[in-house]
Amino acid sequence: MRLFLQWTIIIPTLSWILFFSGIINNSEIFQILASIMLILSVMSAVHHSEIIAHRVGEPYGTIILAISITVIEVSIIISLMLSGGKEAVSLARDTVYSATMLILNGIVGMCLFIGGLKHHEQKFSKHSVTIALVSLISIVVFTLVIPTFTESAEGSYYSKPQLIFASIACLVIYSFFLFAQTSRHREYFLSTDTNKNEKPIIISNWVLTISLIFLIASLGIVVLLAKTLSPTIESIVISRNLPVSLVGVVIAAIILLPEGIAAIIAARNNKLQTSLNLSLGSALASIGLTIPSVAVVCFIYDIEIILGLGIKSIILLALSVFTVMLSLSSGRTNIVYGVVLLVNLFAFIFLIIYP
Repeated sequence: MRLFLQWTIIIPTLSWILFFSGIINNSEIFQILASIMLILSVMSAVHHSEIIAHRVGEPYGTIILAISITVIEVSIIISLMLSGGKEAVSLARDTVYSATMLILNGIVGMCLFIGGLKHHEQKFSKHSVTIALVSLISIVVFTLVIPTFTESAEGSYYSKPQLIFASIACLVIYSFFLFAQTSRHREYFLSTDTNKNEKPIIISNWVLTISLIFLIASLGIVVLLAKTLSPTIESIVISRNLPVSLVGVVIAAIILLPEGIAAIIAARNNKLQTSLNLSLGSALASIGLTIPSVAVVCFIYDIEIILGLGIKSIILLALSVFTVMLSLSSGRTNIVYGVVLLVNLFAFIFLIIYP
């Protein structure tokens, strides 16, 4: 009974009740309350993901959180595509691009900055980062860069055969990345920064089951509340004469909050390997699973989607990937790398506001 009285279970439950009550849009007070519940639900998701990670071990814990959030991200993209009509043709591209930029520059940057600030220098496995970045670069180029330069379809589109090829390529690369992470080269992804005096935490099957249920519940209500509050966010952005594309960045940031907080906490606790597993794995899952899922929907409903980025966005994406590669090439980090990545993030947001 005591388990069900914890705030990490009460908050998601109350958030679902608030959502289904239909009173969120009735007044500003309920919208503020929904915003608070959203943030607390994010914290609840982080708590339950940590419990699961303790029980199943690494890197499985980070994989569960990354894939859970990606599945929910895919669900909201598809639902908005089906209801948005022609205005949603670039939704998948914008969401994936924003998520990738936020992960590479924001989450990785904050992890390196916070870790460097507290521990001066942190170590991690170069092999794991190399595997992740090689996979990520290939997927990013196939999905967000090449469509801009293809000739089979006019504009930043893939023809159907090209979209099929890109989707299969994403799934193959991501599948073999998971194979390396969980089986063939699992030792590369295990954290060596453990405290020997730290007592092992015993997680029962009952607690594990409850945490799995409420992790999904917390992530689900975060996305639903973010989607519900998006018109309010959009009206605020428009009232301040800011680009509407900034709304997508805000929504992507909200969806990525659980991953971001979990990664930053791990870096602060000198477990940078866990942080990198979570952040780079999330970037791979965000693209490698989203694009094939969206492609299937496009074939079923005969929808065309814009995938290719503009030249400016390609340059910013290339800068981000190149900076992360150099920052993580030596197996050691410091605060400077984190600062540079955070500056890249601010440049990304600044150039959205002032294109």
